[in-house]
Amino acid sequence: MQTYTDFDLCYKALCSRDSRFDGRFFAAVTTTGIYCRPICPAPTPYAKHVRFFTCAAAAEAAGFRACRRCHPEASPGSPEWNMRADLVARALRLIADGVVDTEGVSGLAQRLAVSERHLHRELMAEVGVGPLALARTRRAQTARLLIDQTNLSLTTIAFTAGFASIRQFNETMQTAFGCAPSAFRRSARPEKGGEGKLTLRLQYRPPFEAGTLLSYLGQRAVNGVEEVKDGCYRRTVILPASQGVIELEPMKKANAVQLRLQLTNLNDLSMLVQRCRQLFDLDMVPEMISNILAKDSLLTILVAQKPGLRIPGALDGFELAVRAILGQQISVAGARTLAGRLVAGLGVPLEQPQSSLTHFFPSAQVIANADLQGYGLTNSRITALKALASAVAAGDLVLDRSADYEVTKEQLLKLPGIGPWTVAYIVMRVMGDPDAFPVTDLALRRALEHLGVNMSVRDLEAYAEAWRPWRAYATHYLWANLAASPARNKAGSQVNAVSDEKVLSGLLQ
Repeated sequence: MQTYTDFDLCYKALCSRDSRFDGRFFAAVTTTGIYCRPICPAPTPYAKHVRFFTCAAAAEAAGFRACRRCHPEASPGSPEWNMRADLVARALRLIADGVVDTEGVSGLAQRLAVSERHLHRELMAEVGVGPLALARTRRAQTARLLIDQTNLSLTTIAFTAGFASIRQFNETMQTAFGCAPSAFRRSARPEKGGEGKLTLRLQYRPPFEAGTLLSYLGQRAVNGVEEVKDGCYRRTVILPASQGVIELEPMKKANAVQLRLQLTNLNDLSMLVQRCRQLFDLDMVPEMISNILAKDSLLTILVAQKPGLRIPGALDGFELAVRAILGQQISVAGARTLAGRLVAGLGVPLEQPQSSLTHFFPSAQVIANADLQGYGLTNSRITALKALASAVAAGDLVLDRSADYEVTKEQLLKLPGIGPWTVAYIVMRVMGDPDAFPVTDLALRRALEHLGVNMSVRDLEAYAEAWRPWRAYATHYLWANLAASPARNKAGSQVNAVSDEKVLSGLLQ
């Protein structure tokens, strides 16, 4: 629906400026013609003058323009669409990636294997506007973000945001914000990134457990491709039209993560911003998850100790899937070593290495055609990597958040050497399924044993029903508790997974 039906709940959140609802709905005021975030500092309007919308595009389609005080374009994304894997949710994620700008509505519909008419009908029913309106709002929001936070020229911003012409840019910004783009540029902004880096701030809903997230990524950082140092995550990236280096650093006081980036061109900026949000799980609602998980006696203390725990996503789905296969049957440190060898032997070197960042991760096409002997890989692991790379290179397997969960699971399970644990891990991190549950995971079993619980796979599956739809978050709480335990194995000895079949048979004994 284009408007929220629970008016009383939304109005209470608006009156209290409740940050938990930021990005989950927008409040439009009929007397001013403006729509705002729930946290807007402006005086609260009378209820009779307020309408609530689930997305900014629906508010704009109803004739409202964005508030200049609370900046709706900077709000976190709605968690509802990240929880879902249906047609509408997948379409919204693709639109956020800029697919309509590059491939049009026909390309969007083709990716989703539906007709344009059916896609338009489904989006209208769910969010109140069609794909073109959603794409137009996304472009305007991206442009406003760049105007506010960078020194890029307005012309560069227009085309970076996905506009086809300066005229279209000016008209859209006038409609969305009630003024020309130049009106936002009253004074030059000081450079903050340095070294030619573009700097943006990505908002999130507090609390945010940054330490655990960075520790998880740091323990698994692949030499040459990524590093975690001094509270900052850095890595190389390859996108459809560009490549470069990014840095993500949490800013607690600002409820934001600072993104510093250097790309060969900015055509992929919108996609990169979405991928970075997914990598740090910035659109989740901590209280929504803790309300469910804290009811469990096993998790109550863990949730209280680490409020706002995030699930690390993936900037590149193929890369994460490769690393999941490499992580079977060996330790975290062992998997890093194997991945580092592949990067050193098959990755493309940076023209100008930056500290420890020296290579881009090899593509699916490269791995599919490469001789993988000599990297310390078993024959079964080579077979699995080749099959995965060939499927991705041929376009038969899509590993990103636009894909259908169930279809992708079935496709992965058909590949040699890939079992339930690997599939659950990939779906959890690549596709963002909040309910993905690697029930056969050995570290998960050890985490439960550390809490004095010993369960079979069947018993654990039954027990974890109470964690739905947040079983992936429950898993990360248990993993984090095990990693922080003084009695756990020494660094680098924790096992990612014994093979799916071996763990399953061992746990069922």
